[in-house]
Amino acid sequence: MLAALIPAAFLVLFFAWPAATLVARGFHDGSAWTIDGFRTVFGSRRTWSAVGFTLGSAALSTVVCLLLGLPGAYLLYRCTFRGRDLLRALITVPFVLPTVVVGVAFGSLLRRDGLLGWLGLEGTPVAILAAMVFFNYSVIVRTVGTMWSRLDPRLAQAAGTLGASPLRALRTVTLPALTPAIVSGASLVFLFSASSYGIVMVLGQSKYRTIETEIWFLTTRLLDLPSAAALSITQLIIVTIALWLSGRAQAHMTRALKLQPDVDAERVLDLSRDGGALITTLTVAIVLLGLPLANLVWRSLHRGGEFTVANYVQLAVEGGGSVSVWDALRTSLTTALAATALAVTLGMLVALVASRRPRRPLGRSALGALESLFLLPLGVSAVTVGFGYLITLNRPPLDLRSSIVLIPIAQAVVALPLVIRTLLPTLRAIDPRQLEAAATLGSTPWQVLRRIELPHLGRAVGLAVGFAFATSLGEFGATSFLARPDNPTLPVLIFRLFGRPGSENYGVALAASVVLAGLAGITMAAAERMRPKEVAAW
Repeated sequence: MLAALIPAAFLVLFFAWPAATLVARGFHDGSAWTIDGFRTVFGSRRTWSAVGFTLGSAALSTVVCLLLGLPGAYLLYRCTFRGRDLLRALITVPFVLPTVVVGVAFGSLLRRDGLLGWLGLEGTPVAILAAMVFFNYSVIVRTVGTMWSRLDPRLAQAAGTLGASPLRALRTVTLPALTPAIVSGASLVFLFSASSYGIVMVLGQSKYRTIETEIWFLTTRLLDLPSAAALSITQLIIVTIALWLSGRAQAHMTRALKLQPDVDAERVLDLSRDGGALITTLTVAIVLLGLPLANLVWRSLHRGGEFTVANYVQLAVEGGGSVSVWDALRTSLTTALAATALAVTLGMLVALVASRRPRRPLGRSALGALESLFLLPLGVSAVTVGFGYLITLNRPPLDLRSSIVLIPIAQAVVALPLVIRTLLPTLRAIDPRQLEAAATLGSTPWQVLRRIELPHLGRAVGLAVGFAFATSLGEFGATSFLARPDNPTLPVLIFRLFGRPGSENYGVALAASVVLAGLAGITMAAAERMRPKEVAAW
């Protein structure tokens, strides 16, 4: 019971209370209940433009990710060839990059003097869409590919024997079987695209706005908290629907995977049959994923048209007011380590409780509700979390607005669901007969926990730590509200530098982005090596 109460108290204090206060602020002006905030904000053409752009860009990004990701899922999870594991790892890298870094990478590629500046895409919706697809492509590949690798190949073979063409077999047999994975992946892509705050802030250039950037504008520029609260509620509804769809599809996918026979579904790559998937996947990997990152590194080594390491040398010099990039990096590392320790500790407690196997239906329902409760932060934008802290934790006994402690707490709230979803599959994969046998032989619950469950849990802790640290290190949504001007994190400082005139500020922003991307990539590369087989999808 205590193991559940500690994280529950944390979630109530630092998530449920700020979220509830935020919702109340949208309907209460301090003296009476009202919907004036909604009337004001939704009576503005600017608001409808932001809502339309949020939904339209997220939907279009989802469609493009599906069109490009399905061939990649087939190639990387159904075919076997030399270099496949390396290609899998490479396409995973963009997903763990901070959104600010993704925005800076595409901004440097598409600006007028950039490598693709001749396309004239700087500051256009196409640039934002490309960055969203870059970030989310691997979600479709991995989610759909995981199920495709377990799909019984004899179904499609039987359709071929009955005269169906490969395309018809794909359309009538394979894709319907993959529907749970497709819906799950598409819901996640829509969710992540609708909350691509850092990408839109960097590439939108104030011409294109989403709900999140509009919340930031209303809060920090107009100080219109009721209208910002009304928009936050709208954002909460959108992402919660996407999360609900993803959760239902994920449950269907899990059940479908359990029903699949244990067969070898992989086959050797055949260029005559699989050439289209190979060309599509390599083109995406090289042009869409590789080119922005390679260009980011290349541009960071230039200033004024000359090859130089001056941008990296200047990282130690003042980069934003009186703050150097190394100072911001030190702040980011400190807060990310604290957030990781907090998220992993709480996540382990939740996972141990949620993995219990009560025999009564009521007990199983209660544990399911508990798990859903702790996954709720996945359905709330980090921008909403940061805004909720500003209007809640601003008076005694919890006046934390000026404290740096608030940043790792916010980052831990964002990372906690990822930690739980990483640890739970490993615990649930333990054969219950093993636990029952230990108890029958006289082991106490504590001994069962220490000798069986914790050793299994340790296999997934490395991946959970990697996810939590990479997420916290690059977190920008909540941190942009909470970071003090004299002590910003590295993503916040990069955003400031990128928006300032001058080649020096721009060059340092590029170099800092490379450093941040490298840290996130190295962290996840190391964590992926410790990924247990039970944790296959995102």
